[in-house]
Formats: sequence, structure tokens, C-alpha cells
Amino acid sequence: MRLSIKHTTRYHFDNPVVHALQRLRLTPKETQGQEILDWSMEYENAHEELTYEDQHHNTTTLVGVEPGTREVKITCSGRVDTHDHAGVIGRHAGHLPLWSFLSQTRLTRPGPGMKKLIDDLRKFEGAPLDMLHELSRATLDRVEYQIGTTNWNTTAEESYAARSGVCQDHAHIFIGAARALDVPARYISGYLMMNDRIDQEATHAWAEAFVEGLGWVGFDISNGISPDERYVRVATGRDYRDASPVTGISFGNTTQVLEVDVQVEQQQIQQ
Repeated sequence: MRLSIKHTTRYHFDNPVVHALQRLRLTPKETQGQEILDWSMEYENAHEELTYEDQHHNTTTLVGVEPGTREVKITCSGRVDTHDHAGVIGRHAGHLPLWSFLSQTRLTRPGPGMKKLIDDLRKFEGAPLDMLHELSRATLDRVEYQIGTTNWNTTAEESYAARSGVCQDHAHIFIGAARALDVPARYISGYLMMNDRIDQEATHAWAEAFVEGLGWVGFDISNGISPDERYVRVATGRDYRDASPVTGISFGNTTQVLEVDVQVEQQQIQQ
């Protein structure tokens, strides 16, 4: 499948910026199941400082904001060819060893609430892959997808206790539980082509777990499936903070409002 993607990020500052630097993880990965045909980034009132590959093989771009500006616009666009491999990414690669994905972070660490979920999975009789599918199903069953009840800093335990959250929270709960069950797991941010609309207000998030004999396998907990050709992987990490599309700092007496518009649609391939 050929997907056409356009991702627009706008920053509105209430006072002129003295100095600001944004870190962007918005370039899709070259990996099994996806090929980047073209990808570009355009800036208004900002400029590229540096592009590098981080410890997770994420293409990371540092962008400087022009002093004195009140609004910044960053537009990413391109085309990606994707293939359905039933969520299987394959062997481990990257600068971090596989065992590092067994360590909990503040956002994934289970608490008393998640202990029941983990204990139930310890009793599961079946193959590791089947156990992970059951973990995905149980997470969605116990934590309803609901916008507006959590934020970027909400932990897995907090979302589980509230019984609600979004894709980021589902991924953190899955990752925290998998690690507690001695299965390496990581966070994925990326794009998803929706069947009912082109315009979206955010990127998507899911999880991957390492299964012996298969390697990394994806689980979109919020939609109850393994990623197929509608998904584009952009960044990976131990949790949201490692893979967040945009992070940054600004100096001066100013606050910022962030607006995001994402468009993902299928593009016909000329024969």
C-alpha cells in the first residue's frame, strides 16, 4: 500500500520568543514492511540546526526558532510504501541491548492496580505470542479508550486506575506488564491510515514486544490488532519520552499552544 502523509505542527507563543529549540522525531524509519519514497520538512519562522540518529535509530532533527517570533509552523510530508507482515518487525537492531527494554520507566512502572493484570497473565497457559495477544485484549477490556482523561505525563498505573486513556496509555500499560512478565517491550509512535477519515488531530502510538523466533512484534492495543499495511513506524523508545514526535524548550516570559493536523491517505500506484 502506498500512503501519502502530511503532518503540520503549529506553535503559538503569547509573547515574542527570546530563544527556543525544538526536537523533532517526525521522519519515518526504513524498516521491514515500509519503504520511504520521499520525505520533506518545511519550516516557517524556524530553521534546521542539526539532524542525527539517536540511540533508538530514530531520525532526530533539532530546529531553532527565530528570535522575536510568535508563531512557528513545521510541515512534514511524503510517501511511504507499506506491506503487511502481521506486525512482525524481526530481529533486534539499535545501539541499546535487548535487555534494556526489560527495565521499567516512570511512565511504564506497574503499581498495585496493574498487579492483578500481571498476576492473571502469569497463569496463562499457552505460547508467549498468544499470551501477549491476551495481554493486549485484557488491557483494552479493562481500560476504555477515552480522550481527555489523561495527558502526556500520565503513568501506566494512573491510567489503569482511572480505567480510561488513549493509545499512549494503552501502550504504556502493555509495556509495563510485558516487562514485568520478563518480555522486552518498547513504545512506538507513528501514523495510522483510518478507514473512515483522512484528517486526524494526532499521531498514533502502539507497542512492540520481543518474541523468541520472531523478533519484535507489534500490538496496537487501542484497536485490538497487530499493525498491518495501514501503519507507518516513525520512532521507537522505552516509553513516550523516547519517541515523542515533538519536544522542546523556550526561554523568555512566554507560554506556547501546540496545534497538530495529520492527514494520512492511500495513494494509487501507477502501473
